Amino acid sequence: MTIQEIQNEIVDEFSMFDDWMQRYEYMIELGKSLPLIDDKYKTEDNIIKGCQSKVWVHAELEDDKLVFTADSDAIITKGIIAILVRAFSGQRPKDIMEANTDFIDEIGLKEHLSPTRANGLVSMIKQLKMYAIAYQTQLN
Repeated sequence: MTIQEIQNEIVDEFSMFDDWMQRYEYMIELGKSLPLIDDKYKTEDNIIKGCQSKVWVHAELEDDKLVFTADSDAIITKGIIAILVRAFSGQRPKDIMEANTDFIDEIGLKEHLSPTRANGLVSMIKQLKMYAIAYQTQLN
């Protein structure tokens, strides 16, 4: 699946819920299915700066595609990073770099997060794209 197809799928899933309490519960469930980062990667280098909670992300290149693992010490934040990992993991670095993140606005995530969590979300997206840039450079 392309990044856009996965994002569309996420938008469709979130549209099934009538209120934000249900959406938060769904995000928490997504967080539970997050491909967890190996403890050896839970280092300062892998912490996303700009997040109120601790969020660790690790990226590896497998068959020219980036595979992300992550974790967070907060359940909502873990759900947020799970959504991003789902959208971008297993994709080519070039595609991640060029991908838009309009689906975040479509599901209404930014407007329903506290300002600090919304800033953290932006930081998470930036970090995933930075990994993509770094690995794309290696591929060239």
